[in-house]
Amino acid sequence: MEAAPEYQATTVQAAGLFPFTAGSGSPASGVPVGRHLLWGEVVCLDPFAWLEQGLVTNRGIFVLGQPGTGKSAIAKRLTRGGMAFGVTPLFLGDAKPDYSPVVGSAGGQVVRVGRGLDRINPLDSGPLGAALTHLSGQAAATVRAEVRGRRISAVLALAALVRISAPVTNGEEAVIGAAIDLLTDPHAGRGGEPTVPDVLSLLRQAPDQVMSAAEVTSAEQYDLETRRLRQTLRTLCDGSLRGVFDGPTSTPLDLSASAISVDISAVASAGDTLLAAAMLSTWSYGFAVIDAAAALADAGLAPRRRFVAVLDELWRALRGAPGLVDHADALTRVYRGRDVAHLMVTHSLDDLSALPSEADRAKARGFVDRCAITVLAGLPMRELDELSRIVHLTTAERQLVASWSSPETWHSGGRHPGRGKYLIKTGQRIGIPVEMQLVGDEPGLYETDHRAGPRPTS
Repeated sequence: MEAAPEYQATTVQAAGLFPFTAGSGSPASGVPVGRHLLWGEVVCLDPFAWLEQGLVTNRGIFVLGQPGTGKSAIAKRLTRGGMAFGVTPLFLGDAKPDYSPVVGSAGGQVVRVGRGLDRINPLDSGPLGAALTHLSGQAAATVRAEVRGRRISAVLALAALVRISAPVTNGEEAVIGAAIDLLTDPHAGRGGEPTVPDVLSLLRQAPDQVMSAAEVTSAEQYDLETRRLRQTLRTLCDGSLRGVFDGPTSTPLDLSASAISVDISAVASAGDTLLAAAMLSTWSYGFAVIDAAAALADAGLAPRRRFVAVLDELWRALRGAPGLVDHADALTRVYRGRDVAHLMVTHSLDDLSALPSEADRAKARGFVDRCAITVLAGLPMRELDELSRIVHLTTAERQLVASWSSPETWHSGGRHPGRGKYLIKTGQRIGIPVEMQLVGDEPGLYETDHRAGPRPTS
C-alpha cells in the first residue's frame, strides 16, 4: 500500500481540515520520560505533580524489569529531571554504583562506605542532631524522641543480621534502650554521638539503670541474660562488619546538597550480610536528612523541601534476615503525608519471594500494592501473570511487556528488545507504553554495563 500523504499544520488549521483528531491523553506534567509508543506524543511522569492533580493516591513508584531493560536509566531520568523542579534525590545504598556519577555531575555529595573508606555510625543522629541545635520546646522534644527510636531500631536491625537463628528479645531491646539513654544523657556527663562499641562497653559495666531494664535481681543473672546480646554486639565490632559500623561517622551527609549518593559498592562483594547492613544503615541515615529538613521547615527555620528516595537492589537488603522487611516498611510508610517520594527498583517478584519467611514475603509484595505508580520494563509472561494478581494488567498489556523480554531472532549484536521501553500503570487505568531516548550526556551517565564492554544505547 502506498503511504498516505502527511501534512503539517497548526492545531487551528488541522482542526478545520480534519476535526476528528484527539490526543491519547497522556500526562504532560513532570519530567519527560519519552514518546508514547502508539501516538508518538511526549509522556511525562512526576509523582509530586500527579498527586497534586489527583492522578494518583500516593508518591510511591515501583520499577520492575529484567536486567538490561533500563530500570536504573528511568530512575536516573526521573530523579535528574526532578532536580530541575526542586526535588532532592537521595540514592541510599548505591551497590554497583549506578547513581554516583549522576550525583557527581550535578555537584551533589557522594559518600563511599566500606572498609578503609567512609564509615557510618548507625547510632549517629546525623542531620537530625544538627537540626536539634536550632530547635526548642516541643519541636526539640519530638526530634529527640525520633532520634532515640532510630538508634534503637538501627541496633536491632544490625543485631538481626548477625543473629539469624534467634530474634532479639524484648528484654534485650529494653537493655539497648537503657544503654542508649545513658550514653546520650548530658546530665550523666556523657552526651555526644554513641557508637556500637560504646553500647557494648556499657553493657559490660552493668550500671544500675541497665540492670533495672533487664529486670534481674543479681549480677550473675544479668550476665546470663545479656551474654547473647553482648556476643552479638561484639560480632558487629570484631566480625565481618568490622571497620564499617563500629566507629564515628567519617563523612556526615550534607543537608544542603543538591543530591546525595551513598556508594556501598565496596562492600557489595563481601556477602549479603554486610551489604544488607550497609543498606539498612544508609536508609536510616538518609531518611534522617528528610526528617531534619522537615523539622527545620516546621519551625520556620528553613524552606520546605521535596525529596525522592531511591531504593535500588531492594531485595538484597531485605533477604538478609527475617524481620528486616519491617524496617523498610516502616521507613516507606512514615513519609506518605510529607513531600517525599520513594522509588523502589528490583528485577523480579521472585526476588521478593526469596525472603526468609512467609510474613516477610507478604509484606514485601505489599510494597508493590502500595505504590500508586508501577513502571514495567521487559518481563516474561510467567512473571506478568503473577504480577497481575497485584497490579491490574489486561491481556494486551501483558503480551506487550512480554514481547520486550527476549530477542525475536538468533542474530547476534542486537540490543535488548525491551531496552528503554516501559509500561506505566496507575490504578485501574490502561497503561501508557512509552519509549525513552537518551539525549545529551545521558548515554555516558546512564550506562550501567561499562564493566562488560561497549553496548548499544537507547
